[in-house]
Amino acid sequence: MNAPLRKLAFENHKLEKRLLRLTGQAIAQFNMIEAGDRVMVCLSGGKDSYSLLDVLLLLRERAPIDFDIVAVNLDQKQPGFPEDVLPEYLRTRGVPFHIEAQDTYSIVKRVIPEGKTMCSLCSRLRRGVLYRVAGELGATKIALGHHRDDILGTFFLNLFYGGTLKAMPPKLMSDDGKHIVIRPLAYVEEADLARYAEVKAFPIIPCNLCGSQVNLKRQEIKRMLVEWQKRHPGRVENTFNALARVTPSHLMDADLFEFAALRASGRPDVGGDIAFDESPCESEEGAAADVIRFA
Repeated sequence: MNAPLRKLAFENHKLEKRLLRLTGQAIAQFNMIEAGDRVMVCLSGGKDSYSLLDVLLLLRERAPIDFDIVAVNLDQKQPGFPEDVLPEYLRTRGVPFHIEAQDTYSIVKRVIPEGKTMCSLCSRLRRGVLYRVAGELGATKIALGHHRDDILGTFFLNLFYGGTLKAMPPKLMSDDGKHIVIRPLAYVEEADLARYAEVKAFPIIPCNLCGSQVNLKRQEIKRMLVEWQKRHPGRVENTFNALARVTPSHLMDADLFEFAALRASGRPDVGGDIAFDESPCESEEGAAADVIRFA
């Protein structure tokens, strides 16, 4: 093997190790997968869900606990959808799977006017079907392929257009209280997933719904984050880490902090008004221990 090929192999190995480390870190920190779990991996045919399945299969080989994996694809009956691609891939990998055929495509196209965003309705329809399938398959966890950039994008969408401080949680309970949804790729950058998909040569299936809507606000946010990464290195990482370092007493939500009941205690408070002071920029060595390392 010549030098360029050796270097490429080395970089690909580093990438796989990074994905395994970050995914394992998220799973452990949020107790996403437990012994005896049956994890339903939602497989769309995109780079993110393929990578999620691949990484979970690798982690299962090394995990100190036993858990099952079943892949589920929702065939939304989009025109031209290659129905044989996912079953063929999953049989090759030896992964148990279920294909659920539901024509949500026609519903979305009929209900949503041309040019309007389809994501909300499409997401609700998919969610309802997948929750039902999870119950039928006896799945204890539903794993989605959302990554760090999805979480940040949702945060800014809610901030800019919804007026709320809310993102995608790494783990949540469904509205009906029957399902636990997990996002094991919460710490993984989208660029790493794109590169990983190339290395693994996943048979990617393009989406003809949300993937074809170029003017979505989510795409605007994505472009903003890409520009930040170019012009202000570290800003995206710091913003993401801030989602896990929240100080309710220094925001304005009276449901999270009892401002009305606040009284002078006569005792020093290390988290009091000094929090308004500008903190010095920490070096890499002096950064807080709970900051996620993406390199």
